[in-house]
Amino acid sequence: MTVDVGVVGVGSMGRHHARVYHELPAVNLVGVADENASTAASVATEYDTDATTTTALLEQVDAVSIAVPSRFHHEIGLQAIEAGVHALVEKPMAPTIDAARSLADAAASAGVTLQIGHIERFNPAVIAVREFVKDLDLIAVEARRLGPPVEVDRDVSNDVVFDLMIHDIDVIMSLVGSEVRTVRATGSPDREYVNASLQFDNDVVGSLTASRVTQRKVRKLTLTATESLVTVDYSDRAVWIDRRTRPSYLTDDGDLRYRSERVVERPTVDNGEPLKKEISAFIEAVQNGTTPLVTGEDGIAALSLATRINEAMQ
Repeated sequence: MTVDVGVVGVGSMGRHHARVYHELPAVNLVGVADENASTAASVATEYDTDATTTTALLEQVDAVSIAVPSRFHHEIGLQAIEAGVHALVEKPMAPTIDAARSLADAAASAGVTLQIGHIERFNPAVIAVREFVKDLDLIAVEARRLGPPVEVDRDVSNDVVFDLMIHDIDVIMSLVGSEVRTVRATGSPDREYVNASLQFDNDVVGSLTASRVTQRKVRKLTLTATESLVTVDYSDRAVWIDRRTRPSYLTDDGDLRYRSERVVERPTVDNGEPLKKEISAFIEAVQNGTTPLVTGEDGIAALSLATRINEAMQ
């Protein structure tokens, strides 16, 4: 079954949604919409589709990606749901928890698929870790998402917690599988550098750092377990597992020596594009009527913890 799709908001992220839809065989990119008519026309020309208005687009499609600034997610999301259109809403899900809950409830009532665009869930390295993390006796998780200053349009989504850290919030919550008991956070005065410390109900310790003032791009996740240390590089889509063998004592010319070996494993990781995996999963959920991997409830959970972290800094 071919799914007619569209994209609302074709700025830096939305144009990539249009590209992926254009490349996928199971969909028909009906059109794109953007408040900047010239941007919409440029993207439409590039991907052989039509530039139109949001209202007109929602009358023609089965499913839509919503990649407008987050302050408009609730408004456009509700418009799509009321039109009976399945929606992939970029992160953060909405500006407030109440608005996010409103979206999730509306989608559930309308029987519409709602997926939230937490793209790192579809990073091949994260997918690989998810296969074996349930077998680990987790002690702690640490995420670092650092980079240099960028020019941003000051929107709630551009707060460093809601824009950057929320990626790791969602991933860590999905891997730990427990509620967060306590939150502590500190940050620079301009909140361009934030560190958060978490304690989960299952006693796993969490540490997250997000920065837009670090002169090197870092995208890493580490999981400390009783028998191993797992390191994930989001950018390289790579996973390392460090294991230490049991120590032993050797006799060498009458001297007693201690030996401990370190074993490093490199699990095979698929090299597919995370965005293409995310959108393909959304289309599959639409076609089959199944629950998407990242639901509205997941989006609310990530937004709620991001809000707690921001409040903790006050």
